[in-house]
Amino acid sequence: MFHCRNCSKIWLLMTSPNDLEYLACTPVALSAGAFNPDCYIPYGCDVSDIERAMGDFVDFLGFLNKQLYSRNLARLESMLMPANFSSLVGEFMHSAITKYCSTLVKNSYHNGHPDLIPKGIYEGNSVLHGSKGIEIKGSRNRSGWQGHNAENVWLMVFVFDSNTQRDATQGIEPKPFRFVKVLGAQLTVADWSESGRSATSRRTPTASVLKSGYSKMAENWIYDAEQN
Repeated sequence: MFHCRNCSKIWLLMTSPNDLEYLACTPVALSAGAFNPDCYIPYGCDVSDIERAMGDFVDFLGFLNKQLYSRNLARLESMLMPANFSSLVGEFMHSAITKYCSTLVKNSYHNGHPDLIPKGIYEGNSVLHGSKGIEIKGSRNRSGWQGHNAENVWLMVFVFDSNTQRDATQGIEPKPFRFVKVLGAQLTVADWSESGRSATSRRTPTASVLKSGYSKMAENWIYDAEQN
């Protein structure tokens, strides 16, 4: 059997340009005209900070997926469980936004809330549950986003479209990752519905954003690729 250090590069060069799996490795580019210059984001964060952070994720995922493809491995969004990939999107945005927005920092408290907090407001930039900041979520769902509790929070959701683990077994063709929408607004407890659990249930209690909350967020849309 033939072996060489550059086999993966040679294999890539031999790849057909019509290979859907290879084409799906490159995420859909952001549409500059799809950002809302009139949206409101608190704590000194600007829409340009969000745009650059999203661009970083697109570059990161494209680079990583091409490396995985060169080793005949599944793309990240097809490899991870759906909830884990959504968490990855959210976690990446936590870090990337603070790279560009100098007034926000990542909450350093383990599982602290919210995810991003104003720099210097809390001691050590760490708080278990603070009233100031922005909660970040990544989701394939266009509405009905969930949290652990109904609460007053400034929520920002990055809605995306991508393949999942199940697609290959269901005959769904490879498709590139794309950001669909970014919505954000201040929600109150009244904008959530809580799902309790029985005394014997092991399911984690959740709360879902109601139509009232969605309307607030949609009115203050930050990015919408479908408006172009």
